[in-house]
Amino acid sequence: MKIIIINGPNLNLLGKREPEVYGSQTFEEYFTSLQIKYMALELTYFQSNIEGELIDKIQEFGFSYDGIILNAGAYTHTSIGIGDAIKAITTPVVEVHISNTFSRESFRHQSYISGNAKGVILGFGLKSYELAIQSFL
Repeated sequence: MKIIIINGPNLNLLGKREPEVYGSQTFEEYFTSLQIKYMALELTYFQSNIEGELIDKIQEFGFSYDGIILNAGAYTHTSIGIGDAIKAITTPVVEVHISNTFSRESFRHQSYISGNAKGVILGFGLKSYELAIQSFL
């Protein structure tokens, strides 16, 4: 089974950015632990701060992979283009957020991804990604 994790803007700063919200572990450290735990899976990871690059990756893997785990960061609440890209592909997408977006600012309560996603997992810290992997198994 092939699954790609796609992370959006500012998620490259995990471990440094607001540790009280996002924790102190880098995503690369966490991703390595996922690869070890799920050795039978082909796990791939991509991160970009650029909206168009996220759309390109969704389109690139959206017809050949078994699953996409997407944390679009702030683009979740602003990008109709990312929502449309998910709607256009056949690979199921699970929307993931580290924090509980509904306990934060009101603008974070809107998602252009959720309506086209297989499911949404939020508020469980980095464990949200593992829960998304399990949803594909």
